[in-house]
Amino acid sequence: MTTSQPDFMFNRPGALIAALPAVLGFIPEKSLVLVTLDRGEMGAVMRVDLSPRLADTVDGIAEVMAAVRPDAVIAVIVDADGALCPGCAEDFRELSRALTDMFALQQITLLAVHVVDRIAAGGSWHCADICGARGTVDDPLSSPLAMAAVLDGRRLYARREELLEVIEVTDTARVQRLARRIRKQLKMRTERDDESARRDVEMAIAVAERVRDGAALADAEAAELACALTDINVRDTLFALAVGEKAAEAETLWALLSRVLPEPWRVEALVLLAFSAYARGDGPLAGVALEAAVRNSGGHRMASMLDTALRSGLRPADIRELADSGYRVADRLGISLPPRRVFGRRAG
Repeated sequence: MTTSQPDFMFNRPGALIAALPAVLGFIPEKSLVLVTLDRGEMGAVMRVDLSPRLADTVDGIAEVMAAVRPDAVIAVIVDADGALCPGCAEDFRELSRALTDMFALQQITLLAVHVVDRIAAGGSWHCADICGARGTVDDPLSSPLAMAAVLDGRRLYARREELLEVIEVTDTARVQRLARRIRKQLKMRTERDDESARRDVEMAIAVAERVRDGAALADAEAAELACALTDINVRDTLFALAVGEKAAEAETLWALLSRVLPEPWRVEALVLLAFSAYARGDGPLAGVALEAAVRNSGGHRMASMLDTALRSGLRPADIRELADSGYRVADRLGISLPPRRVFGRRAG
């Protein structure tokens, strides 16, 4: 789930549908997308895979959306095959009825259910309940939200799989090699104090600057960083980098560590990546990082808290306040962090 602020109203389905890739971060296929309305603007957006029995499981979806307490909801069914299949119309109507009933139990109005074959310029949409409304999809690349996302430096992915590649582990041999190295280094680490935490934070910042410029991350550095992230003072301080002028460098490092570190140390990198993406308004990247972190964390407090915040539609401006604790820890440790950056209006 992610959030966004559009520059249009909701009486133009073609424009609304065209805006979804910019909000989700990728072009959805075979999906049910739910868009909440909050005081006339786009609120939380949730995507789930289409499945044959989805109509039987919408109660859980309705409960998640109800947590946002929206004014109303619009549903978009994306199905290239089903949209052109006359026999599939009843399946869409069944899903529409199930959504209407479940949202009614949550005292939420479902304003419309649109079916679209593809989210691209010229794609065709029609209403699911035989209301007669139909039309074409605007150009997603010309959507105000897409333009805002590009200006904010967000990449728009053609498929969700491309977004997942940002955190995907590919070199399993290296991961296994690092696991052995990390365990060995953790056994040799002496008693921790403020000075050792300060050195670890400064090392992380220095490595982040180098990998941002294209330098390779050596195994020794990756293992040392994994060990450093086991120190709560180090972790808490590094969260503050997400709102500083070196946020891009730090995020590059967290993404890289997410792809090479073994479990359970990978979870810390995923959470740092998720917080950095969330703070700059990139809900899609935050979402996939948190999905992986929660799945493998065994109850990681920060992962669970950020996941709940994202699902509840908490805005990036609010989540950035969590970085204050990192600055406080840095002050106590005597660490000079990069200055805070100024956040403007963002797509997320």
